[in-house]
Amino acid sequence: DTLDEALAGCSLVVGTSARSRTLPWPMLDPRECGLKSVAEAANTPVALVFGRERVGLTNEELQKCHYHVAIAANPEYSSLNLAMAVQVIAYEVRMAWLATQENGEQVEHEETPYPLVDDLERFYGHLEQTLLATGFIRENHPGQVMNKLRRLFTRARPESQELNILRGILASIEQQNKGNKAE
Repeated sequence: DTLDEALAGCSLVVGTSARSRTLPWPMLDPRECGLKSVAEAANTPVALVFGRERVGLTNEELQKCHYHVAIAANPEYSSLNLAMAVQVIAYEVRMAWLATQENGEQVEHEETPYPLVDDLERFYGHLEQTLLATGFIRENHPGQVMNKLRRLFTRARPESQELNILRGILASIEQQNKGNKAE
């Protein structure tokens, strides 16, 4: 099984990381992670992604996440072992869920659904192909453009309908680009 297979069908993905990255990503603390996870799980599956015991999540794996969560720990040794990290996050998710039950609250359902992870991955592939075809990015030297665009769209968190509009724009650019090459 791959991470992509595990994330298929999820609309929210949160990854854990103790390291700060050169490219900042939307962050949550464990409590916010619990609240957001419970709220979104009422509508679609949510994935909480933990890294390997020794090395954590790779940058590529973290880029598949909508948010990163960092657990406050001793600054001299900020990395928790896997079991401890799972326990902290699971506790916050459980407490958030219990709070909705104790208050008799129903978790509010989102009116506009967010795209699933696989839909976003198809969009990113479509975006990259279009940018390559137009010469905006070069195949041999893509640089950080796609990473920065992923971060931008992750922060913006487009709804499904908005993502469809963006895909339509990309298709229109592709058509225009093909027409220009034919002339």
